[in-house]
Amino acid sequence: MNFKALGINEISQNVLKKSGITEPTPIQVESIPIIKEGRDVIAEAHTGTGKTLAFLLPIFEKINPELESVQCLIITPTRELAIQITDEANKLNKEKNINILAAYGGRDIASQIKKLNNNVHMIIATPGRLIDHINRDTVDLSSLKTLVIDEADQMLLMGFKKEVEDIIKETPNTRQTLCFSATLDSNVKKLAYKYMKNPISISVEKESVTLENIKQHVVETTDRKKQSALFDILDQDRPFMAIIFCRTKVRVDALEEAMHQKGYNCEKLHSDILQSKRERIMKSFRNGNIQYLISTDVVARGLDISGVSHIYNYDIPEDPESYIHRIGRTGRAGESGYTCMFVTPKDNALLNNIEETIEFRIERRLLEARS
Repeated sequence: MNFKALGINEISQNVLKKSGITEPTPIQVESIPIIKEGRDVIAEAHTGTGKTLAFLLPIFEKINPELESVQCLIITPTRELAIQITDEANKLNKEKNINILAAYGGRDIASQIKKLNNNVHMIIATPGRLIDHINRDTVDLSSLKTLVIDEADQMLLMGFKKEVEDIIKETPNTRQTLCFSATLDSNVKKLAYKYMKNPISISVEKESVTLENIKQHVVETTDRKKQSALFDILDQDRPFMAIIFCRTKVRVDALEEAMHQKGYNCEKLHSDILQSKRERIMKSFRNGNIQYLISTDVVARGLDISGVSHIYNYDIPEDPESYIHRIGRTGRAGESGYTCMFVTPKDNALLNNIEETIEFRIERRLLEARS
């Protein structure tokens, strides 16, 4: 199966080839023909499965640049995801004339309003900023053809249910609705079926996508020794690009300060950091100028960064789904990845839960004695 067989035009095929994408992923094979037919879709797919292109490619086939109206709206829970989707859309738009607006907090709303006044065909937005535009009457969704709810489970987890429903009420009943989520729990299904017309359900394998190419280790330590254990592992591994996950913003701040003092090339990423700075940090990390990104779950949710070779769980995730999602940042596109989790005695119940879910005991890694 190739993109031509899926009905994707030659311009988009050439753009994909330039990015090294020649074959569609399973989620793209299943989703694209159904989306092109105009059907509603509820899809279960993790980041790294190619889900963004699964909805962008068929949407680009349908947008008419001659029409002066918003034809597609993509809502996503975090600013980082909005930026990432916008980057993908801009790549596809190189030889087309589709006006795209990214609308998210932390950026000047006046410039967004100015762009909206000059005709926008596609909006990629976070719920809060879009509601702001709706309340100001600066956005008109009455001609919308396609609505995409991306990372729906995370959207609900972050408390955006009311905002999402208020946004949907601004769109016509004739719209096509596409809902993408890493997990299809009862809350996601309830939201989807309330606003969708006979949706087709699509699911791709979870474990094979996120765990197959990833070597996993656990380091058993104590709270007092955890930091020095991490530094020992980093010095042994010397990864090209790594993400280190902490549970809270305070933990991120403390670890980043300690790592800077030790001379590690690192930056922190969490929601208290100014949006413009977060964008600069992400750009530097993508370009390989930063070796270690220290982050919370929420900010890193959905980020698809090529070249991440190692994931370190400095703090154990709260649940197995978060573990799978975190380590899914590595081992992409057939490349091998490595992940290491630091576990203290109080974490044993969480570790057992993770191991039961992934159905194997994670190998323990012993710290090498320093010479």
